[in-house]
Amino acid sequence: MPCRGHVTTAMELLQDSIPMVSLAVAAAALYARASSSLLRPGLPRLIALLPLFPLLVAAPLAFPSSAIVRGLAAFFLAWLCTFKLALLAVGRGPLDPGLPVLPFLFTALLPVKIARASKAKPVSLVSCAVKVAIIAAVVRLYQFNDRLHLYARLALYGVHTYCFLDLLLPCIAAATAALGMEAEPQFNRPYLASSLRDFWGRRWNLMVSAILRPSVYDPVRAVAGIPAAVLATFAVSALMHEAMVYYLSLQWRSNGVMAAFFLLHGVCCVVEGWCARRWAASGWPAPPRAVATVLVGLFVTATSFWLFFPALCKDGVEEKLLQEWAAVAAFFQDAGGKIPWYGQLSS
Repeated sequence: MPCRGHVTTAMELLQDSIPMVSLAVAAAALYARASSSLLRPGLPRLIALLPLFPLLVAAPLAFPSSAIVRGLAAFFLAWLCTFKLALLAVGRGPLDPGLPVLPFLFTALLPVKIARASKAKPVSLVSCAVKVAIIAAVVRLYQFNDRLHLYARLALYGVHTYCFLDLLLPCIAAATAALGMEAEPQFNRPYLASSLRDFWGRRWNLMVSAILRPSVYDPVRAVAGIPAAVLATFAVSALMHEAMVYYLSLQWRSNGVMAAFFLLHGVCCVVEGWCARRWAASGWPAPPRAVATVLVGLFVTATSFWLFFPALCKDGVEEKLLQEWAAVAAFFQDAGGKIPWYGQLSS
């Protein structure tokens, strides 16, 4: 019962915060569209947009009761939206003041990129249903967390993270489609990646790649070449992921483990590219795709267990997230119990 009381209080706080933050950031996006339509790209537009950055960085802190909501708001607003506005200031990126109001709002505030109808893919209801079932099974297994081996727990966290993101982002895309817009897919079967460059550049969390490419990779590449551009991109991603850890924990006691994960992958991508070029120049046949996919999967999994998830499982974040997911499961179970046929099946 105390857990239910805590959940009720948290829901009340969220009900108060979500409308307020939504209105504030929507007004900020509309101001960005209006000011950008009047000012040319460059310093004048940047000066006009500068007041919006502190608002977007602070907005996730309006959700102190929920690490999940705070983390999502940090990803949507403090990271993606701020980068989109910075690109808008110089006349680049997905935002364009010529966009109609609704597509501009969706593109600015959500992890979507409006696509041509020919590029858009319909959301698979079967895939969504499978991911919902997997998440429900994983949340149920969390009840036995104290009896699970560390690596088993981390494997569950990895499956949960992928299924949650690959369920949430297509649902947002479906919402945009319901409003007459088409959004590009955010994941492209990352478990089939044949190289680290394929994994990070063309398969995993493509919205982040689409933002980091014009904001970091392309400018650095024009000046210092591809290896420096890759390292700079992963360095920026490392800093932003460290910021995401702060938003989840609300404690700035970073040991650099999260940053080390992305810096390591950046270095490995550079080395991989060099080896691939030497391999091709030597005329040797490419390794079988199945072998390459297995090796990439093992490397990503091993380094995630070593560096990525330990950075999240500290300062009480792990316990907080598990409590919130248990509360989410209890909420849906209670809601389902009020449906006659569901209650009969449960009993």
